Amino acid sequence: MKVEDLNKAKIPVVKINKKLEEFKGKILFPEKLELANKMLDKVKLPKKYFFF
Repeated sequence: MKVEDLNKAKIPVVKINKKLEEFKGKILFPEKLELANKMLDKVKLPKKYFFF
């Protein structure tokens, strides 16, 4: 199939495996999540200023 044909197709090109539903709501890598949260606590993010 060409890209033009894919763009015109009514059916999706990607199919999501239903077996992935068992991981919904679970934390798969708690160590990495903890490390990321620690890093976010230490970093200084820029403040957003809104001018109206």
